[in-house]
Amino acid sequence: MDASLLNSAPITADGVRAAAARLSGKAVRTPLIENQTLNEIVGGRVLLKAEVLQHFGSFKFRGAYNLVSQLNEEERRRGILAWSSGNHAQGVAFAARMAKAHATIIMPADAPSIKTDNVKALGADIIPYDRYSEDREAIAERIIAEKGMILAPSFDHPHIIEGQGTTALETFEDAGARGLALDAFIVCCGGGGLTAGCATILEEVSPQTEVWIAEPEGFDETWASIRDGVRHRADVSHRTICDAIATPSPGRLTLPIMERLVRGGLTVSEEDVRKAMVFAWRELKLVVEPGGAAALAGLLCGKFDAKGKTIALTLSGGNVDAPLFAAILEGRPLPA
Repeated sequence: MDASLLNSAPITADGVRAAAARLSGKAVRTPLIENQTLNEIVGGRVLLKAEVLQHFGSFKFRGAYNLVSQLNEEERRRGILAWSSGNHAQGVAFAARMAKAHATIIMPADAPSIKTDNVKALGADIIPYDRYSEDREAIAERIIAEKGMILAPSFDHPHIIEGQGTTALETFEDAGARGLALDAFIVCCGGGGLTAGCATILEEVSPQTEVWIAEPEGFDETWASIRDGVRHRADVSHRTICDAIATPSPGRLTLPIMERLVRGGLTVSEEDVRKAMVFAWRELKLVVEPGGAAALAGLLCGKFDAKGKTIALTLSGGNVDAPLFAAILEGRPLPA
C-alpha cells in the first residue's frame, strides 16, 4: 500500500459505501435512539447515534477495520502502529486481531485504564508517552523508520475517514426508515475523521443536512481553523476530561473537507459535558464518556437551536473509568 497514493486518494461517498459493505457483519449497526424528555427540552426531534454500543464502546472500530481489512499479507506481517488516547487504540487492536496481525499503540501514560486494559487484553503492545510534553507523531516516525510498520493514523487517512462516515450513512438510512429528514447532524470532533467522513456521505445523500461540530474548551481548534482558514494548534499542556477529542490540530486531509462542508462549531465547557453525561445516564440509561458527550452537551446547554428541527448527533464513545464517572454522577471533585 503506497502511502503517497493513499494521501492523494479522493475521499468519496462511494468510498463510504464500500466501507459499509466491508463492515457489514463485522461492526455493530448501532441504534438510533429518541428520547421524549430530550425532545421536550430542546423543542425538536433528536436522534442519538449510540456508538457507545459499538465494539469496545466507540465508533473508532469502523475506520480501523476499514483500513486493516485492506492491508495485504506482507503489510499485515510487518505489524500495525497507531497512536491514540484509547478509543482508536481499541479499534485498531481489535481489527488487527481479526486480521491476525500484531498491533502496537502509542498511548498517553494517563489514558483511562479501561482503554489500556482493553488494548492489552486484545494482544496489542502499548508504548506510553507524556501527552503534555512529547509528540506522539514523532515517536511513531522513529518506530516506523526502525521497524517498517504500517501506520494506522487516528483520523488522517482516507480509509479511516471513509470508515467513520458509515456512522452517518446508517443514521440517514435509519432516520429515513422512520420518514424523517435531518436538518442537522452534530458530531463530537477531535481531529475530524468522523466529521469529514460523515459530511462526505451526507453531502450526497442528504445535502440539506447541516453538519456541525462540538469541541471542548481549550481544544476547539478545529472550528477556529475552519472559521479562520488557517490550521490552528491547541495548547496540549491544557488539561481536559475530554481526552478522546483532545487532539492538537485538525488533519491535513480532514480540514479541507470540513472547511467546505461544516456549517458551525459548538464549544462546550467541562461543566456542560458533565451535565450531558449525567443526563445520558439518568434519561437514556447509557454510559457516555466526556468526549463522546460533547455533541449532546452543546445541544443541552442551548448552543444549538433545535426548535422545530429534526437533528441527529453522535454519542461517540462510552469508555470512562469508574472513579471519574462516579464523581461526575455524584457531583464530587474529580479524582486526580
